[in-house]
Amino acid sequence: MKQQEELALESYFESLDSGEIRIKGTRVGIEIVLRDYLQGASPEEIVLRYPTLSLEQVHAVILYYLRNIEELNQYLKEWWQQGEAAWQKQQRYPSEFVRTLRRRLEMERQRLQKKPSMAIGLTPIR
Repeated sequence: MKQQEELALESYFESLDSGEIRIKGTRVGIEIVLRDYLQGASPEEIVLRYPTLSLEQVHAVILYYLRNIEELNQYLKEWWQQGEAAWQKQQRYPSEFVRTLRRRLEMERQRLQKKPSMAIGLTPIR
């Protein structure tokens, strides 16, 4: 019976070649639901945040986590480490697009510092 329950529970998920575990029929990874759940969000709050998910799917993720805490804590740790490493790499080697945006942002900041009344949409007093 327990093996059948586990197979039924696992039917809510799909594993990608990258090792990522997603909720079947969505592009939402279980780490997204678990992050919110572990930060104190209720299943109902999670469904409100991610309307593509059903309450049943969210409960399935939580139950899967509770039945596999050690394995999924390791999965989450690795996922967060990979995300942090990717962010660090993007900061060190930004794309040309990001560099262009940063230059434009800096130019706009400098322009606004020269005309502070224009920064908030006010007409200068004459």
